Amino acid sequence: MKSCSYMIAAEQKARVTYDNLLRLIDDRDVCEPLHFLRQRELVHYQRFGDALRIAQDNMDAQNFYGWNPAFDRKMESRK
Repeated sequence: MKSCSYMIAAEQKARVTYDNLLRLIDDRDVCEPLHFLRQRELVHYQRFGDALRIAQDNMDAQNFYGWNPAFDRKMESRK
């Protein structure tokens, strides 16, 4: 969970960096790629936020991280 939070913070920091650069630069040939990169950071931020929310919602699910109690019972019955 912590790594996802760090990823979200990194995306926010990158977005702020692009915002600051866009304030300083007037050259259209430089600004266009910066706008694209800034938009990409926004999408990444949203996707990491979605992933974190899904992971938090499923923390108590029985099959979270591939743990399946039914599979473990089958293995025990074979012994």
